[in-house]
Amino acid sequence: MKIHVDVDCTPEEARSFLGLPDVAPMQAALMTELEKRMMANLQAMEPEQLFKTWLPAGLQGWEQLQKAFWTRMASGAGEKKEGKQ
Repeated sequence: MKIHVDVDCTPEEARSFLGLPDVAPMQAALMTELEKRMMANLQAMEPEQLFKTWLPAGLQGWEQLQKAFWTRMASGAGEKKEGKQ
């Protein structure tokens, strides 16, 4: 035996029938608060601060890598000169 039931109702009607709370006002309030906080944070941040936040040690790491590279190149060139003399 197979029984098929079609229920035609809106989500609000189903929610009230099942006794579930309406969370739409809470979601709207939460989104409004979230938007206010995001806008305040965006206005407070300066481009330089954003760059430091996104790449905290990025440039310092490249500078250190470059210094290490040049140090190794200089020491390697010095060893070759000393070996020839």
